[in-house]
Amino acid sequence: MSTRSEAVLVDIVRTPVGRGKPGGALSGVHPVDLAAGALAAILERNGLDSLQIDDVILGCVSQVGDQSSNIARQAVLAAGFAEIVPATTIDRQCGSSQQAVHFAAQGIMAGAYDAVIVGGVESMSRVPLGSSAVGGSPMSPRLRERYPDGLVNQGVSAELIAQHWGLDRAALDEYAAESHRRAAAAWHAGFFDRTVIPVAEAQDAVADETVRAGTTAEGLAGLNPAFRTDALAARFPELDWRITPGNSSPLTDGASAALLMSAERAEQLGLTPRARFHAFSVVGDDPLMMLTGPIPATRRILERTGLTIDDLDAYEVNEAFASVPLAWAAELGADAAKLNPRGGAIALGHALGSSGTRLLGTLIDHLDAVGGRFGLQTMCEGGGMANATIIERL
Repeated sequence: MSTRSEAVLVDIVRTPVGRGKPGGALSGVHPVDLAAGALAAILERNGLDSLQIDDVILGCVSQVGDQSSNIARQAVLAAGFAEIVPATTIDRQCGSSQQAVHFAAQGIMAGAYDAVIVGGVESMSRVPLGSSAVGGSPMSPRLRERYPDGLVNQGVSAELIAQHWGLDRAALDEYAAESHRRAAAAWHAGFFDRTVIPVAEAQDAVADETVRAGTTAEGLAGLNPAFRTDALAARFPELDWRITPGNSSPLTDGASAALLMSAERAEQLGLTPRARFHAFSVVGDDPLMMLTGPIPATRRILERTGLTIDDLDAYEVNEAFASVPLAWAAELGADAAKLNPRGGAIALGHALGSSGTRLLGTLIDHLDAVGGRFGLQTMCEGGGMANATIIERL
């Protein structure tokens, strides 16, 4: 094993995103095969044998049904990897594949790995959101003692964030429309051609199914709030309920994968790294507000690196809901032009376990396109957590 402490990103791929409902472009593809296609593409594109991979780490949130039994291992076998290649599946909610990147890069830095494939998968059409809680509840007696009123779903947390930061409905809808505009422009310009791979089982899926080029704030204004109930309205009388399907990320299907190596191993194999991993952070935050974690995660990673927000050339802040990146930008004093410059999850979708590496691919492709040096990626996560990563383009 190498003892070289520098971890680099060599390559990254993702599938197009399909709508996460029956009839979606990828709904006919088993998630094991969806992930397997991304894994196989990484090997093929880089001329590697699976025996050169020390481990495979995939993120997946709803690990039941078609996504059960360590889906990473099933995907490795389905991709035709040698049976001796290990694999594991992790769940840090929406940041699962970003955490997979962290674990792999940190393992490389520690000398435990030379080459790792990371990524994630989620088929929300086949394994609906919330499936893992069917037949039970995470609210144990001890947890309910600490939170007697119970916790809330992420949509309510997004409402609480909008209320706290004074983000009105017009601002949320304008942000959402801009996400679609940027994503549509990126697709039209061929921006995603390098990273998006075909899906053998769904040949008609050639682009992200969720991008709507003609979206306007005026059109979104006609949508009704998605998360208001009479019980929640009574619990949170201060809310005026402004989160809608239009300013939220859609349910989606997708998979992504990235090749990480030590710089030494990449050089030995004649592979050219695209970026090095500069710094990491992971934090816990208020589980009721839940989605504010990217704010302290970003502050922590900037403190660790000595960088400022102005030193960063782009930031990918996952658009679970429009209120999340808007609140983050307000707190950090971020440049709106650098925030999700190719569109975000409101347009490009949020296939939960896959999103972390999807954002990473968009970030490095953008840094390449503009000649940028440093990029930040951060994700809000269920339960009130967040990861942050800074990469340096090489």
